[in-house]
Amino acid sequence: MATTQHYLWASGHFLLLLSSLRYFIAWVTFKSVSTWWYKASFTGALISYAIVCQKSLGTPQPNAAYLRRAMLDENVQYFLLAFFWWTSKPITLSLLPYMIFSLFHALTFTRTTLMPQFLPPGPPATSGGSPQPHPLAKKLQLWVKENYDRAMKVVAFTEIIIFVRVFLGALTFQNSLLCPLIYAHFLRQRYYQSAFTREAFSVTYARVDAFVRKPGNPPMVVQVWDKGQHIVQRWVGNVLAGGAPPAAAQ
Repeated sequence: MATTQHYLWASGHFLLLLSSLRYFIAWVTFKSVSTWWYKASFTGALISYAIVCQKSLGTPQPNAAYLRRAMLDENVQYFLLAFFWWTSKPITLSLLPYMIFSLFHALTFTRTTLMPQFLPPGPPATSGGSPQPHPLAKKLQLWVKENYDRAMKVVAFTEIIIFVRVFLGALTFQNSLLCPLIYAHFLRQRYYQSAFTREAFSVTYARVDAFVRKPGNPPMVVQVWDKGQHIVQRWVGNVLAGGAPPAAAQ
């Protein structure tokens, strides 16, 4: 049976999903929309991720071991990032990864907790066996299973695009100079913890490298690109102790 905490967790995801859809659709259609919806979206994220972090890490403890374990936890990283976005000037693209995560959490909660309260179970698969989930619940489960990996790939590529957005935003004073630095550290952690992120970086690197080295480009462009790669590789190569190596599975 779902607990009050579970319902509160799900409420955070539903709040995030509905508020971010309202804000994102208005942005896509060039309509004005209150930043209240943006704040509400990340408020939902903070609620849900705070509950998950508390369940996985337990009560916060004032010691280095707990802090290190927390900083290497993916849910803590997304919680801290959500807090950063909540306190920063709105960047619409920042909502998209959280929207995708919340969509899958909301659908799973609907299937496992809400549907059984309103839809009758299906007939047992075998004589005397347990009742099966309603056919609609089965279809929902199948859709989530079939689309999860594809959605996580979209998240990984979107997070790279967000970095490009905040990097250019810092150069044009649309967001703070601190924003790309914080987000770069977040992506560094994702690179070591997520196979989807490593794949997205690999594909992006291959395409950019091929474009930069295209015959006819000025040699200076290639030199700047190579120098930039060297700097990034040295920074990314400083793996935190306890972090997963690049080749490890997620």
